[in-house]
Amino acid sequence: MASSDIQVKELEKRASGQAFELILSPRSKEAVPEFPLFPPKKKDLSLEEIQKKLEAEEERRKSHEAEILKQLAEKQEHEKEVLQKAIKENNNFSQMVEEKLTHKMEANNENREAQMAAKLERLQEKDKYMEEVWQNRESKDPPGR
Repeated sequence: MASSDIQVKELEKRASGQAFELILSPRSKEAVPEFPLFPPKKKDLSLEEIQKKLEAEEERRKSHEAEILKQLAEKQEHEKEVLQKAIKENNNFSQMVEEKLTHKMEANNENREAQMAAKLERLQEKDKYMEEVWQNRESKDPPGR
């Protein structure tokens, strides 16, 4: 279409923009359209061509299916690796906690034994002191009293 076939008519101006009306001149009979009105008819396909297309589609389908199966296998492998890693980390954590607990229990037992030994020593010292006091008292007191 040529630009002489188009008329532009301004309708009104607004704050939001302008409005235009485009008027196309009627088509002349000798003008040839730039695109065909109807698409060209498809040629008839032979049985061999149809068979080839079906085989190609079957190959594409099998290829797509194989790709999907490959992706699923990779995903399962990844999930398996993640699960194994989580189990390993859990085992390491459990072992570490168990070692800490064992160490803490041993330290508590050592402290308790040390405290018990200190108490026993103080009791023995008191017993010695009491013996000395009794011996001193007996030595000062006359036996006939």
